[in-house]
Amino acid sequence: MIPAGIAAVEAKIAKVLAVKPQYFVTHPAELRVLKSMNLDELREFAREHGWRMVWRVGGHQIEFYNDAAVRMQDWR
Repeated sequence: MIPAGIAAVEAKIAKVLAVKPQYFVTHPAELRVLKSMNLDELREFAREHGWRMVWRVGGHQIEFYNDAAVRMQDWR
């Protein structure tokens, strides 16, 4: 199930990661969209985009960053 609002969050993450090494999701509306996905769905969402994700601060923050290892796996 694709949560409502995921396209906007995805676009924002991609935009930031195009110029910075990581993006910390801390905005409550963005976190709500991402937390509506289970952990496996969230990891798959990140992997599909060549990102890694890490839960921080007890789930009050999610970090996304570009991951060359994930991108290399997709090229094989």
